[in-house]
Amino acid sequence: MREYRASRSEPQAEADGHIEGRNAVIEALRAGVTIDKVYIARGETDAALGHIASKAREAGAVVVEADRRKLDFMSSTHAHQGVIAVAAVRAYAEVDDILNAAREKGEPPLIVVCDELSDPHNLGAVIRTAECAGAHGVIIPKRRSAGLTAVVAKTSAGAVAHVPVARVPNLPALLKELKDEGVWVFGTAADGDTPLYKADLKGPAAIVIGSEGDGMGRLVRETCDFKVSIPMKGKLNSLNASAAAAILLYEAVRQRM
Repeated sequence: MREYRASRSEPQAEADGHIEGRNAVIEALRAGVTIDKVYIARGETDAALGHIASKAREAGAVVVEADRRKLDFMSSTHAHQGVIAVAAVRAYAEVDDILNAAREKGEPPLIVVCDELSDPHNLGAVIRTAECAGAHGVIIPKRRSAGLTAVVAKTSAGAVAHVPVARVPNLPALLKELKDEGVWVFGTAADGDTPLYKADLKGPAAIVIGSEGDGMGRLVRETCDFKVSIPMKGKLNSLNASAAAAILLYEAVRQRM
């Protein structure tokens, strides 16, 4: 079992966008800072932390109960008082912003949907590729996903400043809404029945990238119009999530040229 013995340096914590302590987190929320997640010590029941959790949820942040050892590891001040917030590097977009971006360019929407990518480096790489491929936006779930943290921003090489990223509470419901808007949903799956180079990505398309370990969730998978398989010629049967996203995005680019 992993032990949290050492806390990180203060400059590193600041670079990661961590805000520690009750007053600091409350003031950040009052000031309208976009908060990605708020970690609260598990088992704490005092009113101040309950107030912070309530305000954070109202602001759209994800509130997570965490073991105190995890908070101690994350902390640079050694005085986190049972709460650490992680600031987002930019505000989240709305899904309509992504669809409108496509309309304004006169292009069929090209959207990347990340189904619970928990590794911030993977999410950052996907956002970077999405920007380079001219995708109109990226959509992530509110829970069980990396958010727009400093690590994601750094890995994206600045792409987070150019690609709208929306965060939604329910991916299957979101995919149904996209389908109602005329967008075809293509999920990546090793056992998919549509070979990549037979998939028609020229029209309005949402490309769903599954999580690092389990791929797409059952409900997300069932909502896809097509389940697309990437040709695998080696001994392994899967690719890194960001590599799979790049392959599908650039096949879409090729078809749209």
